[in-house]
Amino acid sequence: MRLLIPTVALCATVGVAASAPGQQTRLTRAQAVRTALTRGTRIAVAAADTAVAAAQVVAAHVFPDPSFAASYSKAVPTQHYSLEIPLEFPWLRRPRSQSAAFELQAARVKFFLARATVGLDADTTYTRAIAAREHLALSRRNALDGDSLLHMVERRRAAGDASDMDVELARVNAGQQQNTAAGDSLTWISTLLDLQATLGYTSEDLEITAVDSLETPPEALPPAQATLSETAASLSLTAASLNSQAHRHSVFSAPTVSFGFEHGDPDQPGILPTFGLGLSLPIFNRQRGEILVAQAQRIKAEAELTQAQVEARNEIAHGKRERENALAKVARDRQLIVSADHVAAMSLVAYREGAASLPNVLEAQRSSRDVRAQYIDDLAAAWIATAELRVFSLTPSSQLLP
Repeated sequence: MRLLIPTVALCATVGVAASAPGQQTRLTRAQAVRTALTRGTRIAVAAADTAVAAAQVVAAHVFPDPSFAASYSKAVPTQHYSLEIPLEFPWLRRPRSQSAAFELQAARVKFFLARATVGLDADTTYTRAIAAREHLALSRRNALDGDSLLHMVERRRAAGDASDMDVELARVNAGQQQNTAAGDSLTWISTLLDLQATLGYTSEDLEITAVDSLETPPEALPPAQATLSETAASLSLTAASLNSQAHRHSVFSAPTVSFGFEHGDPDQPGILPTFGLGLSLPIFNRQRGEILVAQAQRIKAEAELTQAQVEARNEIAHGKRERENALAKVARDRQLIVSADHVAAMSLVAYREGAASLPNVLEAQRSSRDVRAQYIDDLAAAWIATAELRVFSLTPSSQLLP
């Protein structure tokens, strides 16, 4: 009866995690990324930035409105009417329009980068979810093996070939494996909830499950000559430079041409046409504040481009080494799994035949468990590094789905 209670508890614990996915949506990795790109909440912010940049392009191309003035005076002529039309020189209008156009391109690249980042989060969270599922499957098997070993030791004690200490030691081992399985079950559900949040689900219930297998990741794509962050920073620098140029050339405000007529002079009946030209005098303002702000924005854009280049190259270097290291460890893990499982099987046979002690069996099984768990973690690390490198290979015309 003492053995039945832990076994039933284990089955109930993993049974909750195992039965729930039958009522949930089964998602592959590609479906998870596609859902995140469709329902993700963070993309809306980048889309709003793009809309603002598009509005700025429209504002940069708008011509200033003319103004109409009408006045009355006692002196003749008594009625005055005039229409003032501002004139923008091409060398003032062109850089402003070009600056807004480049800023819009930068906003679009940033929007694409935001989508790529959301897809990366979905991809890595999906990887962690299936890694947690594999850990759960491994801990289930370890728990059953621990329970089976406990039964074997108790039978040997009944036959006089094992001591009470061996039984208690086997019971401790079985209990530890059951606790590990319970913890891995909770971790698996937690990673699925994290995946739900990344995909934009608002429900507190578990609605999805990951179905892809944890295999060797695909080949990593070579990084682009200029990553998305570098491209966006370069476009922003061009926009800031053009904006600074436009402000330097706008010390003199746009001149105005006025057309009008006067009426109400008894000595000169009829309409008296008028014409005028207005020019600003840069005596006090001289656009110093706007020019300094534009120059500071250009300097900031230069620093952001340098920072983007340094960070991109550094992250690419780290990603390559992490992927190479993870794949090398995966190759070694596969060889170690074969050896560790063989040692665990031989030690169990030796213990059954009385040629080895129980601690030797437990140590061999622990080594086998550790190697298999490390193999799962190394595979997950290789997948995550591959996904990160894929972001650095994207260009604005690339496909986001893996």
